[in-house]
Amino acid sequence: MAERTGAFWDFVNGKRAAPPCAQTLGWQLSWVAPERGEIEIFFNAPESFTNPVGAVQGGFLTAMLDDSMGPALVATLPDGEFAVTLELKVSFLRPASPGKIIGSGRVVHRGGSIAFLAGELRDESDQTLATGTATARIIRGAWADGGSPGATSQAH
Repeated sequence: MAERTGAFWDFVNGKRAAPPCAQTLGWQLSWVAPERGEIEIFFNAPESFTNPVGAVQGGFLTAMLDDSMGPALVATLPDGEFAVTLELKVSFLRPASPGKIIGSGRVVHRGGSIAFLAGELRDESDQTLATGTATARIIRGAWADGGSPGATSQAH
């Protein structure tokens, strides 16, 4: 496979620091198959992510799903392109305990600038915790390379 370049691959290959959101979620790449648009991520959910009943709060699970599905698409894109989430739907199936959470994401369908994604979160015993679907927009320009959102008119 040809060496991949861009902000995502620089992060994965240790050439760029992890984004703050990935650091917060304890994001760690398990494996990625860009040719299939699939990825698996490990997350670490500390006690500080829990709600009053001791389960991981749903907003953190939603962020984990977004940070599983989005990279599945981003891994398929050439340097100079990135993807932003336009819409996200999550179904919570069972409470998530603090600790390791396994996220998977895949590209279901991709057009020219819009892609449809699916993902799930599982615990270490392979119980499905939550599932999600998302619609993403592929953008090109400075923002795709780690610039600011205002750096390209296509990032709106």
